Amino acid sequence: MDLLIAAALIALLFILLGTGVWIGIGLLGVAWIAMELFTSRPVGDAMAVTVWGSASSWTLTALPLFIWMGEILFRTKLSEDMFKGLAPWVSRIPGRLLHTNIIGCTIFAAVSGSSAAKCATIGKMTLPEMKKRGYPEDITIGSLAGAGTLGLLIPPSIIMIVYGVSSDTSITKLFIAGVFPGLMLASLFMGYVIIWALLNPEKIPQPDAALSFAEKIHESRHLIPVVLLISLVLSSIYVGIATATATEAAALGVVGALVLATVQGAMSWQTFKDSLMGATRLYCMIALILAGAAFLTLAMGYIGLPRHLAEWIGGLGLTPFWLLFGLMIFYVVLGCFLDGISMVVLTMGIILPTVQKAGIDAIWFGIFIVLVVEMAQITPPVGFNLFVLQGMTKREITYIAKVALPFFCLMVLAVLLVYLFPGIIIWLPSHM
Repeated sequence: MDLLIAAALIALLFILLGTGVWIGIGLLGVAWIAMELFTSRPVGDAMAVTVWGSASSWTLTALPLFIWMGEILFRTKLSEDMFKGLAPWVSRIPGRLLHTNIIGCTIFAAVSGSSAAKCATIGKMTLPEMKKRGYPEDITIGSLAGAGTLGLLIPPSIIMIVYGVSSDTSITKLFIAGVFPGLMLASLFMGYVIIWALLNPEKIPQPDAALSFAEKIHESRHLIPVVLLISLVLSSIYVGIATATATEAAALGVVGALVLATVQGAMSWQTFKDSLMGATRLYCMIALILAGAAFLTLAMGYIGLPRHLAEWIGGLGLTPFWLLFGLMIFYVVLGCFLDGISMVVLTMGIILPTVQKAGIDAIWFGIFIVLVVEMAQITPPVGFNLFVLQGMTKREITYIAKVALPFFCLMVLAVLLVYLFPGIIIWLPSHM
């Protein structure tokens, strides 16, 4: 019965999105129907409380601030300077500036644990520059969709905090354990881009004139403003200036971007207004999707779908390999309905006893969960990175899902690698 309900809701969501209904409205509509048909909870009251709660979260305020920072970088010389500084170093690597998506997301992952903020911020800088320089749209968008998920794996990560609290596991050790898998996944993405570029050399624009090492160092001066900005945000987190959440760090990032743009003479009143309005429009789109996803999460919780599916998997008596394989499929499917945090919160109470009984290390399993939740970020129809990129590029969700598929497969490979070589996860925390 639960599978029939799930299939019906997925079909309904696809129909709504196919008719051109806004994504957030589509999610709200499906959740409304699910609550009305399958629960006794008053729907209007539930929706009002859930939408208000999702929109008024203090932690969520980091998202519009990071988006505004990206808008400032995009509308001033700072984003262009970042490309000028990186171009000499990646111009001889197959794929050339395509790697800036992955490098930028990897660096920004250490600033923000939000994959939506990272996709929006890096995308605002890289997508227009890539288009202007003639890079293919499919690999540009696909690499950004995949690399945007790194914020969940490279600390600080909100998902790791939620898992640590739910499983009574050391959050510090989880943060440390995520470093090597995060770098491994970034390397897999870059490796794929290199192979793709070697197979499609005619689609990559010709490199600029070759520079000597001294000239490359000289060109790297353009990176100084961006490096200063990133250092400001990172140091505010690790030194303790930005305390409980990333919101303070995001605010410092906005102030830093404004100061740097002003010092460079690239900030005007019109640029300030355009950056603020651009960030407002993009965040309103994301906030509506967040509200719809939150209400759909509530509806799924009342129906009991995550709990019933988790109990079913736990009762199969599988070996550790097949248990993890089943959980990977389970979380990817669940990602069609729920956001990452909700998946962890709603299922850990049922899944953890089964995992512990199978003798699987809690730290290792935490990183496994983060990896499969990352996969769900680019799984249609509720892959959040897909929605963010759809709002930015105005392309169909099916197109974005298609170009992101190779990076989804690379995440599957990453899961297999950490299963075969668990030391990738547990070696560093065991030696700290």
